[in-house]
Amino acid sequence: MKAKDIMTANVVTVTPETDITAIAKLMLEHHISGVPVVDPQNRLLGIVGEGDLIHRPELGIKDRRRSWWLSLLARDQEQVEHYVKTHGLRAAEVMNTSVVTVSEDTPLGKIALLLEERQSKRAVVVRGDQLVGIVSRGDLLRGLVDYRERLKTASAPDDRSIGEQLLKTLKDELAVDYVNVTVTDGIVELRGFIRSEQERKALHIAAETMPGVRGVVDHLDKVPYGWLGN
Repeated sequence: MKAKDIMTANVVTVTPETDITAIAKLMLEHHISGVPVVDPQNRLLGIVGEGDLIHRPELGIKDRRRSWWLSLLARDQEQVEHYVKTHGLRAAEVMNTSVVTVSEDTPLGKIALLLEERQSKRAVVVRGDQLVGIVSRGDLLRGLVDYRERLKTASAPDDRSIGEQLLKTLKDELAVDYVNVTVTDGIVELRGFIRSEQERKALHIAAETMPGVRGVVDHLDKVPYGWLGN
């Protein structure tokens, strides 16, 4: 699945001049945690999130005092920019310009990794410099549900394909190449040795999540001491 399959296309946006009170009201009204800031041509300029609106003096939030040596090293310009960010009254003054952006064809797995790496709640979907949608963590969860539901109605692959794909998964993702797999009418039989019960669990999950698998029969034994690096 890709961004275009799950993104919210009807995005709530604001202009650079939108007042922060209006922005907060929009978030509450639409149950969202952030709004993109766009220009009249719908080009993305930045985003205002909840975090940009709650670290403010109106809520009694005060900046932590910097140690004297950090204050000496800090540039005056940085202090000015921080003041504008925490005291500004318009979107342009408080928005974050470092936005996670993706294209409509970006795979969901890559989006999930980007959100994790950037510690962001959302990715903005752009076509060139035009805003076309937004993907939130909630959208990713809905994508997961949709995928699992589609698996239930999809045509099951044949036993040979299931076996080949499972062996590839075991080798590529779990570094396991000492387990034999046979598949009959969608029932997977696992034979060989495991190094731990956690590895047994991983092998079961790998088989159970394979499209077309109806069950798993476990013939696995604990590896004798001294084998396979133990």
